[in-house]
Amino acid sequence: MNILVINAGSSSLKYQLYNMKTEDVLAKGRVERIGMDSSILTHEVDHQPEVREVSEILDHTTAIKKVLDMLTHKKFGVLRNIQDIQAVGHRVVHGGETFSRSVLVDQNVKLEIRKLFDLAPLHNPAHMMGIAAVEANLPDVPQAVVFDTAFHQTMPPSSFMYAIPTVLYRKHKIRRYGFHGTSHDYVSKSAAEFLERPLEELKLITCHIGNGASCAAILNGKSFDTSMGMTPLEGLMMGTRSGDLDPAVVPFTINKEELTLNEVNSMLNKHSGLLAISGISSDMREIVESMNEGNEKAKLAFEMYAYRIRKYIGAYIAAMDGVDAIIFTAGVGENSDALRKEVCKGLTFFGVRLEEQRNAVRSSQPRRITTDDSVVSVLVVPTNEELLIARDTYQLVLERPADEAESP
Repeated sequence: MNILVINAGSSSLKYQLYNMKTEDVLAKGRVERIGMDSSILTHEVDHQPEVREVSEILDHTTAIKKVLDMLTHKKFGVLRNIQDIQAVGHRVVHGGETFSRSVLVDQNVKLEIRKLFDLAPLHNPAHMMGIAAVEANLPDVPQAVVFDTAFHQTMPPSSFMYAIPTVLYRKHKIRRYGFHGTSHDYVSKSAAEFLERPLEELKLITCHIGNGASCAAILNGKSFDTSMGMTPLEGLMMGTRSGDLDPAVVPFTINKEELTLNEVNSMLNKHSGLLAISGISSDMREIVESMNEGNEKAKLAFEMYAYRIRKYIGAYIAAMDGVDAIIFTAGVGENSDALRKEVCKGLTFFGVRLEEQRNAVRSSQPRRITTDDSVVSVLVVPTNEELLIARDTYQLVLERPADEAESP
């Protein structure tokens, strides 16, 4: 079975085509600047030169058609025709309390996703455009949606409730939802396989550290707590997001700087974090390079960033009454040995013993970066959210009742 995985943004679209028999990526790419006359489609197939096409792509329906044309192109494609695509899986950021697992798309699912637009106004509407665009181009192909929030729906109320009037939860569903769920789910399962232990018996802390970053406490295979909240702004310090701060900062800043709510929201999401403290970049590679050259602001940004990760790890160890393994993943987590070293040097009390040579190695495979006698294992596990989406989609299609399979 060939499954196309789509991640639709408001003006962009990423795709990967999987052969589920082998779980190989047959092709991948992205469409950028949707809505403009100079949109860019980039298409990649292993062992072939990257293909780049500039054309007018005014909407997501056209973007999907361009992707399908490229996948079936006589020279650059990997499929004979579009009928070789048996299912499509979509990443959807917010599933609210409605969705605790991945589901096949039907009219009711689309209605529920629209109801959640207020919780993810920058993401869910774009995901719906992606679903509609696939429907227009592949009307008979089943589609599935995989939610970033679904994995965290196992959190107990003591983890997800905020200490504010409960009427706000009842009326508006204001609570912690958490994000990066597909990544936390994927790497926790991969870590259990690597450790050769049942996931249901493990206490894990997964650290998804990229431009957006979050930690999760995973107890017996289920999310027990996570650092992001109702939105991705809460929690760790990130590339351009502030992470945790005193809520009173918002009205105080509005009053003192005469800013609007939208301006403060933009400041906290797009102009804070590493970028604000370092004054040079939101990219950890540039922060480390500048720090090593003696830049004190970069050094402060790096130390704050690592310190907050370490604080969450310590809190989650207490919350779960121990930990078997700590996992680093995503762009920074997988590639910055300097950051992993800085985080781990403050965890020796818990029995973490970093092995610097192992930590310095780069690999596309899961690996241990602690010593053999370390009480707690620290792992680097490359994430693969697209593969998890493909796997969930594949399983949902296989489980469809016969009458639905005949009439998608």
